[in-house]
This record gives sequence, structure tokens and C-alpha cells, in this order.
Amino acid sequence: MQRPLVPLVVAAALLCAGCSGGSGSGSGSGSAREAEKPGKASPSRSAEDHGAAVRAAVAATKKSSARIDEQIEIGDGTTEYVVSIKGDFDWAGAKGRLAVALRNAASPGKTSPRMDEIFDGGTVYVGGFAEMDGSWGSIRRDKAEAHYVLRAPMNDPEHVLRQVAEMRRISKVGEETVHGTPAVHYRGVLPDETVTLRMAKDMRAKIDSVREQTGGMTVYADAWIDRNGRIVRTRLDWHMGAAGAKATMNLADHGKPVRAKAPDPGRVVPMPDLGGPLPG
Repeated sequence: MQRPLVPLVVAAALLCAGCSGGSGSGSGSGSAREAEKPGKASPSRSAEDHGAAVRAAVAATKKSSARIDEQIEIGDGTTEYVVSIKGDFDWAGAKGRLAVALRNAASPGKTSPRMDEIFDGGTVYVGGFAEMDGSWGSIRRDKAEAHYVLRAPMNDPEHVLRQVAEMRRISKVGEETVHGTPAVHYRGVLPDETVTLRMAKDMRAKIDSVREQTGGMTVYADAWIDRNGRIVRTRLDWHMGAAGAKATMNLADHGKPVRAKAPDPGRVVPMPDLGGPLPG
């Protein structure tokens, strides 16, 4: 199951290596430059007020469901990989179904490794691999770890919302439109402990090494909130020299019914841990 995923492992290693190279211009993180400088705070509201607004929107979003469309871009200045995550998720019902794909941005027509995920209560099931012949792996949702920068354990959308709720130094960027929906855009930064939240021990060590070599590591966080007080987009952005990672998650159709059924127990193989570029 891991053989087709090797290319992004290499890219991730290059990404970490590139972090120690200083602050040259990079091409791997798209519009990361726009996110490098926090917007000026509204004079009528403090950062604490903005933080309260973001936390309230996260709480409101987690009481319902939404359609997920997320893209994670990882680049080292030469090669860029994109992980796409699409599906439906019900935070209130603790269930969802996601399709995950990996592609090289330089080869848009090439077949991508893919994986299916089913969230059901406290378990995440993974399948869709040809070599698994219709069987599924399973892992406890609360035991899954993140193995890469700006990745959620098993691509869990609830983890992303938790990180966004912990953003600091928040400013109000302004009013914008997200896929036709009016929204207020807020921007801040993630505390170090939030960046490494539920991250595997070996990856935390790499992040600590990056911080020591560069004197710090800043991850910017953005949240767009609609008129109903719900999150419609989040973005986590890390830009360091030629290397970069950016995760943008769009949420739409809030409140839609979500159908996700656990696989037949006879076709499930429990796994103590699961890593790789697709699971995160």
C-alpha cells in the first residue's frame, strides 16, 4: 500500500531540508506571499474580540455538517505535490466519507494514487487500494497522528477546525466573497504547540530542528466566516525560503445530510498506526 506513495515522502524530506536555507523567494506555495503579513486589526475590535468570533464560528460549524473540498500544496521550490481531499463530513454525528488523491502539479494528466476514508464514531476506515481487494484498514480516530507539516491525522476536518480555533494575534482582513458567499476574513498565526498538535514524535523532532536552525517557524492561519456565523474556508500557510506548505479547506452546503456507513467487520483489518502522504 505504501509503494505508490513514496514520491511525496521524498518531497516532504526536501521540504524540511529546504527550511534551513534562509528567506529566498519560493515558488512552491502559490499565494503564500499574501498570507505572510497579518492584516491590520479593525480599530473597533481587539484581537481578543476577533479570536472570540473565530472560536464561536468553529463551535457553530462543529454542530452541523458540510461538504469538504481541501487542497494541500507542498513544494520545495522545484517540485510541487498537491493532496486533494473531498467528501462530506458531519461533526455533530461523528461520521463522514472522504476521497483523498495525490498528484504532481507538473504532471496534471498523470494517474494519481487515491484512497477512500470512512469516519464512523471513534474509528477511521481506509480503503480503495487495488491491492487490498475490497478490504479496509481501521485505526482509532483518537490514536491517529500527523506525519507531515500542516496535515491532520487521517485528514480529519475536526483537527483543522481545532487548530484554527487556537490561532493568535488575530486581525480582521475585511469582507470577501467565498464561492459566492459573503464572508468576513480573519488572519492570525498558530502557536508552536498547535502546529505540532497530535504530530508523530519523529516529525516533531524535525520541526524543532527547523526552529533551531531558522530562529523560529511561523504558520499563518486564516478563517472566513459567513453571515450565519459558520466557517466557509480555512487556510494554514507556512512559507520558508524556497520551501512551503499551504492547506486550504473549503466548506459548503452546511447542514447537508451525510451518509457514511462502516465497512463489513469481516473485511476490516485493525492497524495500530497508519502513515504516508495520503493518510497524512
